[in-house]
Amino acid sequence: MTTTASTTSAVELAASAIEQLRAGAFIAGAWKDGSSEREITISAAIDGAVLRTFTGCSTADVDAAYEAAEAAQQEWAELPPTERTAVLLRAAEILESRRDEVTALLRVESGSSALKANIEVSSAIGITREAATFPTRVHGTIHPSVFPGKENRVYREARGVIGVISPWNFPLHLSMRSVSPALALGNAVVVKPASDTAYTGGLIIAEIFEEAGLPQGLLSVVPGSGSEIGDHVVTHRVPSMISFTGSTPVGQRVGSLAAQGHLKHVALELGGNAPLVVLDDADIDGAVNGALMAKFLHQGQICMAANRIIVDASIHDEFVERFVQRAQQLPVGDTADESVIIGPVANDDQVETVSSLIRSAQEQGAQLVTEGGIDGRVIHPHIFAGVTEDMEIAQKEIFGPAIGIIKAQDEADALRLANQTEFGLSSAVFTRNVERGLRFARGIRAGMTHINDSTVNDEPHVMFGGEKNSGIGRFNGEQAIEDFTTLHWIGVRQEMGPVPF
Repeated sequence: MTTTASTTSAVELAASAIEQLRAGAFIAGAWKDGSSEREITISAAIDGAVLRTFTGCSTADVDAAYEAAEAAQQEWAELPPTERTAVLLRAAEILESRRDEVTALLRVESGSSALKANIEVSSAIGITREAATFPTRVHGTIHPSVFPGKENRVYREARGVIGVISPWNFPLHLSMRSVSPALALGNAVVVKPASDTAYTGGLIIAEIFEEAGLPQGLLSVVPGSGSEIGDHVVTHRVPSMISFTGSTPVGQRVGSLAAQGHLKHVALELGGNAPLVVLDDADIDGAVNGALMAKFLHQGQICMAANRIIVDASIHDEFVERFVQRAQQLPVGDTADESVIIGPVANDDQVETVSSLIRSAQEQGAQLVTEGGIDGRVIHPHIFAGVTEDMEIAQKEIFGPAIGIIKAQDEADALRLANQTEFGLSSAVFTRNVERGLRFARGIRAGMTHINDSTVNDEPHVMFGGEKNSGIGRFNGEQAIEDFTTLHWIGVRQEMGPVPF
């Protein structure tokens, strides 16, 4: 691939930021390396080249982070709401001022295209600005009592300390989606980012909030091996809530661990198998555009990504032809190049996972209608027609640039196929009749459904979350205020009256 000026600029900008990173962890307001015997590396997604190596965190480092958070949290929660708002707004401004640097890091460390990296930074800024409004949006309630002379007050208060475990696909946004609301509402936070994206999923956030003036101890970032510290982050006595984004099997384990010993509230945003349904009256070009965005943004490594395209039989062949034609035109390669849309998947394990699903589809009889091969970690679009609901590629979350198209006999069959999954995160339906689309959408068992739009959607003021094995709880807006706080009933009497014994 020819190196352009923008390519060189992105790589150099990321390299400079990585070189200047002070240490591999941020614990109790101090930059330091962890105390584990295992290393954490910052590497390039395109080929795994090691860019910087640090000592990872141990359970002792997690202890130190949680203890500092516990000590600092109450004073933070008692500050006037305007002071917490000011810190959040400064963090958003700092992130905006560092946009070029952060997008470069996302392109190098997480394999994000320039388009996806800018979307992600904008999303992180948006959720932080939305969270800055939360301190003055926390409301209690007053209730009458059945007992004379008594009043019932219900206060909404910070939960205390929140443990955040974030993934590698949208590392910045999916960390900030929990960190910013939690801090805004008076909590302290300890973040364990994914090892593949320790910088963009955690350490850059520590830099930003430190610069924004967040008091020491309220935010710690502890990169480390999941097998060494993952369980400890969840089972530790200090946190009252664990916010986890990742795969369903790991999320189920997190939920189980959080119910043991020191019982904790959980917010789990897990896997998906999003159906994108094209009804017989759909604008085919619009549906193709929606499917391209839903499947190929960030190589399909998004929990909301279209995992199955379900098309009415009457327009199936025409849709397939147009979709394949457009997909074959997408630039593929190293995302250090600004023109590239489809870049590398996260790591070699992910290459094998996606490759296995591609092989399985072929072995089970699906028709491969386009493919451009696999070059290292770069997987070209693989589109299958003739997919049936029982095939592995239709049942499992793909998390890569491969997709199966299923032919539906009619609208009722399309709805049945859409619901034929253990997951229920995002979904979409395309039709020229919005009311028809609304009726269809109400029949999908999912947390989110979009009419004439991509399955990939996220707005900071609108609730986000799934049903079934796609998770528990809701993020964003009013739902974030509810999830990152708890209720405290205080019954008030002026004086105690007589008792009945």
